[in-house]
Amino acid sequence: MNCWIVYTLQMKRSKSSLLLVHKPTGVTSFASLAPIKRVFGKKVGHGGTLDKFAEGLMIVLTGTFTKLNALVSNLDKKYISTICFGSETSTLDPEGEIVKEGPIPTLAQIEQVIANEFQGPIQQTPPHYSAIHIDGKRAHALARSGQDFEVPSRQVTIYKTEILDWKAPFLTLAVHCSKGTYIRSLARDIALSCNSRGHVSALKRTAIGPFLLDSAIDVESQDALIAHSATSVERLRQLNHMGSLVVNPSAAMRLRYGNLPLKDAIIESKVTDKDSYALVFDLQHTLLAIVGLNTEGVPNKVYSLPCMEM
Repeated sequence: MNCWIVYTLQMKRSKSSLLLVHKPTGVTSFASLAPIKRVFGKKVGHGGTLDKFAEGLMIVLTGTFTKLNALVSNLDKKYISTICFGSETSTLDPEGEIVKEGPIPTLAQIEQVIANEFQGPIQQTPPHYSAIHIDGKRAHALARSGQDFEVPSRQVTIYKTEILDWKAPFLTLAVHCSKGTYIRSLARDIALSCNSRGHVSALKRTAIGPFLLDSAIDVESQDALIAHSATSVERLRQLNHMGSLVVNPSAAMRLRYGNLPLKDAIIESKVTDKDSYALVFDLQHTLLAIVGLNTEGVPNKVYSLPCMEM
């Protein structure tokens, strides 16, 4: 068989995917990956987890796309959260034990606090029950072992908040925030600023960057997973600062060995001066690689090589 035909067939069997998954409540993020691993193999990663009690959108990467985590983990996020005022739990969610109580604030108090203190850049301390590393160990592991420790605060950004409903003691809030924001910490801090206590009783992630929960799939359907995987390139095009290149057959073969295409091998370039990355295609419009770009729009780093997968 002609080596180019073999090469093309291998490309079609690529296991690299960018999937939008709807994680249900009551399931850990790790457990939710099991059906995906059965379809695409064990090489599976994600662009940010959700707590067990929470539901909503997760970005899941498979195959060589697991190396694209840096491109998706920095995206902003949107949530719908229900805050229960009057009680703070050990985990700041409904699975913890009540550790502190306080009076129920008025809606006017809550509105004023949110408007004055929780817009734009803020300092936030992540929960003790979180995946933050403290001296090389996960904070949640230290918390469960009963150790006393401090979690350093960090700056996050709250782009927008909108109160959707108030039925005391429950406040439903839509939040658009930067990466690294803990909605559980936000609930705790809003309540404290209202001279109350609070925790998150329900949480749904509705968007990650350009990706919406409405586009997510149920991982239990193998047919849906395979069909969704086939449209991964469309989602990759939605990422910020992502251009595209078409290279000649010689460069396509070189990529299979990890060699970047040279400038004169680029047949077509759809790259702007704002693009830091590019999708690299062959003449048959098969995705070969995701690369980083230099200031001239020429590949200078390989992020993912789906063309190397069998």
